[in-house]
Amino acid sequence: MFRWMFLSLSIFSSTAMADKESLSIETRPPTNIKLAFPNESNIQPDVSDFAILNFVPMSNEQGERWVVITVTNTANGRRTLNHNHVMALVANGSRIHPQELAQSFLANETLSIVVNFGQSKFPLLDVYARTGT
Repeated sequence: MFRWMFLSLSIFSSTAMADKESLSIETRPPTNIKLAFPNESNIQPDVSDFAILNFVPMSNEQGERWVVITVTNTANGRRTLNHNHVMALVANGSRIHPQELAQSFLANETLSIVVNFGQSKFPLLDVYARTGT
């Protein structure tokens, strides 16, 4: 009987833990919303040949922030997207880079990739890149 109770309790706890670790898709603000958080330090992603077409923010109960981003390499040659090329605007007004990232793209290739932005109690409002001239 003790073994049966222990087994039942173990299964219940692992199921409860899995729910906390599972990612859920977050609701995004409308795309036409204008945000005006100050950026006195002019924190920007590095200039690159990458355009972010769209993103889907995800999180879990621990505050992990992940995003599926669809990115296009607008260059006529192979490029590598790294964490300095991407930035997120957080609901407290801060701007953060994702954790380590290195994804190679062929010329004009579009890929969807999953990117980890670490932990935050505030949701991600926007994810963007910066193209240069």
